[in-house]
Amino acid sequence: MMQGSTDRRILCKTFKLMDDVVKACQNHRLNLKNSPPFILDILPDTYTQIVYIFTRNSSILKDNYYMQIFLENVQQKCKAVLKLFKTNAIFEEHSQERRTLTKFSLIFSHMLFELKAEFPEGDFIGDRFRITKREAEEFWHKNFNGRSCVPWEEFVVAIERTHMSPKFKLSALKNTVDLTGNDHVSNFEFDVFTRLFYPWKTLLRNWQLLTTAHPGYVAFLTYDEVKKKLEKLTDKPGSYVFRLSCTRPGQWAIGYVAPDGRIFQTIPQNKSLIQALHEGGKEGFYLYPNGNSKDIDLSAVIELPPADRVKVTSEQYDLYCEMGTTFELCKICDDNDKNVKIEPCGHLLCAPCLSNWQESEGGNTCPFCRYEIKGTNKIIIDRYRPNRPDRTKSLAKSRRQRSEANDPVIATANSALMGLPVGPPPPLPARPNTAPSSENYERPRDPSYVNVSALIPAKEFCPSDYVNSSALTGFN
Repeated sequence: MMQGSTDRRILCKTFKLMDDVVKACQNHRLNLKNSPPFILDILPDTYTQIVYIFTRNSSILKDNYYMQIFLENVQQKCKAVLKLFKTNAIFEEHSQERRTLTKFSLIFSHMLFELKAEFPEGDFIGDRFRITKREAEEFWHKNFNGRSCVPWEEFVVAIERTHMSPKFKLSALKNTVDLTGNDHVSNFEFDVFTRLFYPWKTLLRNWQLLTTAHPGYVAFLTYDEVKKKLEKLTDKPGSYVFRLSCTRPGQWAIGYVAPDGRIFQTIPQNKSLIQALHEGGKEGFYLYPNGNSKDIDLSAVIELPPADRVKVTSEQYDLYCEMGTTFELCKICDDNDKNVKIEPCGHLLCAPCLSNWQESEGGNTCPFCRYEIKGTNKIIIDRYRPNRPDRTKSLAKSRRQRSEANDPVIATANSALMGLPVGPPPPLPARPNTAPSSENYERPRDPSYVNVSALIPAKEFCPSDYVNSSALTGFN
């Protein structure tokens, strides 16, 4: 499969270490629970993905810096996991060794997501990788050109030069950005980071506010661990914590104790975490971060940003007139005007249809092109206003088309085209269902996307006397 003997040795060593970790984790005394992130699923999937990549390009390790860093990181992480098994403490469910194993499971999960993003269909995507937020994409290309990953030190210089921010702990920032723990930042990791802490102009302030300065933030916790943490707070409804989703990179997961003492976890859709926490606080769901009696007031940092404006051109106006519709009308429901843009593909639709689609199976991809939905943004469409000559031209064209439709010669010629094969468009989601949700505590989701702007200096939001230790915990 591979050309060079050195490359073959590196790959075989990597697979051997991965196999050793899998065998160690299969020990019945460990009794691992099959829930995300499940290391006994993640490592075999990673093995399959690596084999597929090298099958398509046997010299990829020689030519690709990202793959070199990736395999080296896999080896280092596998060795670190195997060290945990040198004592019997790993078999104790509540030991520090078991907690560390869970952290490594999360890292392996991030590595697999990243590998699939950098090698879709097994081929290296390179500079064609799409960073969701426009300003973030411009920053990456300006500072790093088409590179897929850069050393941490180089990234820090660029981000500090762009964002003049109060002093912050670089170790905490690294723990948040460097998801795979390889002392590099990939375009995938940067995309995830900027989606979590948008908008761009207050990126680092938002990061500080939601991690090191917020008691509700919990780093490197799984769904089950959040549930266990909140089970201790069931006598205090409104208690909540939030974490990075381990199954949907770039999104947040909020766990909270409902008024009846039940525990729920939800992933906010189409809104910033700051807005979700603020709205949930007003509704009585998110009141006590990690059980603390005093919450952080986020109202001062919420502002509805000006929506992106989409201008309809004369060509688009004519095209949609010929089809008997308008550019503004949502092409899924044919009832509402488009007011949301999907990122990064750019397709437009109305908010109710987007919300309904995201509730359906496969709703994490665009209903038109099937590209992953990584974000959304509100839009305002500037309608095209035709002048008198344009209206006269459109009227004449419409009359000519009706005349051609009644001409038997033209009609016969056109009928010959009817037999040509036409590829079907992708199926569109059903019209929005207005039936009420059966969940007792599932709040209706606002499909709008809301950014956070800098209203007052960052120092007023990040109290110097509080630092969330969860954000500072690393792997070194």
